[in-house]
Amino acid sequence: MFGLKSVYFYLIACQIILIKFFKKIYFSSKNYNKSLESKTPQQVYYNPNPFLLSIITSYTDHSFKISEIDPNIFWFDDKKKDSKQMHNFFWLSLIDRKADHTKLKKIIYIWMLKNSKYKKKIWETSTLSARITSWILNVDIILNNSTFEFRKNFLNCIVSQTNHLKKNVRFEKDLSRKIEILTAIILTGLVFKEYESNFDNGIKELEILVKDFFDNNGFPLSRNPYDLFFFTKYLIFCKEIIKDSQKYVPEFLEDIIEKSLNCINYIKTPNDQLPLFNGASSLNLKQIEKYLDKSNSDKKNSNLGGLYKIKYKNHFFIIDIDKPPKKKFSKSYQSGPLSFEYFLDGIKIITNSGFGIQISKKIEMLSRLTACQSTLNINDTSITKFERNEMINKVFGNSIQDSFKSFDFFPKNENSIVGCSASNNGYEKKFGCTHKREIYINKEENYLKGTDYIFKAKDGYPIRYTFRFYVNPELSVIKTMSGNSALIQIAKNKSLLFKMYNENLEIEKSIFLAGKKIVDNACITISGNLVNKNKIFNWEIRKNT
Repeated sequence: MFGLKSVYFYLIACQIILIKFFKKIYFSSKNYNKSLESKTPQQVYYNPNPFLLSIITSYTDHSFKISEIDPNIFWFDDKKKDSKQMHNFFWLSLIDRKADHTKLKKIIYIWMLKNSKYKKKIWETSTLSARITSWILNVDIILNNSTFEFRKNFLNCIVSQTNHLKKNVRFEKDLSRKIEILTAIILTGLVFKEYESNFDNGIKELEILVKDFFDNNGFPLSRNPYDLFFFTKYLIFCKEIIKDSQKYVPEFLEDIIEKSLNCINYIKTPNDQLPLFNGASSLNLKQIEKYLDKSNSDKKNSNLGGLYKIKYKNHFFIIDIDKPPKKKFSKSYQSGPLSFEYFLDGIKIITNSGFGIQISKKIEMLSRLTACQSTLNINDTSITKFERNEMINKVFGNSIQDSFKSFDFFPKNENSIVGCSASNNGYEKKFGCTHKREIYINKEENYLKGTDYIFKAKDGYPIRYTFRFYVNPELSVIKTMSGNSALIQIAKNKSLLFKMYNENLEIEKSIFLAGKKIVDNACITISGNLVNKNKIFNWEIRKNT
């Protein structure tokens, strides 16, 4: 069945790549560039608040000094020629808006002379969308005291780039790029009266995207916390520019923003970051912090995006209890069912390795493996197979080939314990095994308790099990003399004891992949062989006294 699926996606990928090949040839033709020309806007209908750009960019400090730049050689630097960071013009949010902007106009003027016609890298949709957005949000300083010729060329350049996006938005399969495109199109419809239809069409497409990509609770179907953050900030940006233009904010937009903010509030960790599941990397939520403060998380929701959290006094843990997303939403999925992250007193103790997208493609692929999560691994195999065909991955991303079921999820809140249990059959087909994990906070004795079960349906088939518990790289961990416990040092006079009953453990060197570089960390590992029986593993994390 999965073979037929791969063949189907391969044929579709071939078709898409072939179409893209011919389109790129056409895009470079005079006829295509001529088709992008249309009516020059008479004026900018309203000047958007430039500080709204901070919602979708991570730049915070005014450090881009125009006065120290020679505009005549700015674009001749080889590094800047192909740099997305320079051609998206997000750096406009770093300039001193009170300074003389003659040089800024010269920089943009030279850019238009060199790049106003289609160029593959510079007109890549994400870069192009960001450039339109950046230019429009800084249109007041760009056009201030400008000549008629510069003004006309600048506005025509925005229009032609927007027309390119409009012609190709329906072909964009990457939804994160699509929301960037729609944001730019919506913005042009707000500032130019001649192109008000851009706003109406962009809003319609945005509503379709929201319906296709979010579940009823407002969590992306990719189950990726980073996607939740990324899409939420763009949705908030769209809402704010619509409000700023004194237009009516569509009801669906208000609704999805409220739901998404509730989801972020639900999953955000005690250090105000995202948990490292299914494509998330280390980042804080500062860009949308003020919107989160206004949002009220629905405490009745016990499971959002397949993530279940427990917060009790100074304890916090969050666990992945769901199956993988559908293939078309799985390009960032990390195969770690029943993996968890644990915090005590606001400090992360147990973590997942994170998604290495900021490091390299190779590290990104590595970080998707089960062995990079704080969960069970059998026979050194990943619980989910990933698409290996390069052509399919080029078109659809590194999607999954197969899936598994998660079942028997039971939350529990009794007098002495609070937590949950869940199971999955990811290793059943290959090794005849199912995995169940119970994880609870003991209210009376104030510690974290876990129990893992391996159930074997087939006797006589040997397996090698490995449980990994990745320790926060900022902490140190050493094995104790008993052999079945490890000391996790939090501060000079503060430590925790990780203990696994009736099993020896090892401290392995490992890597943490959630940032922009590979960081060394330690991993508590329990491994062994199992042939003809089920097995139960009891472990705990408590303060060392």
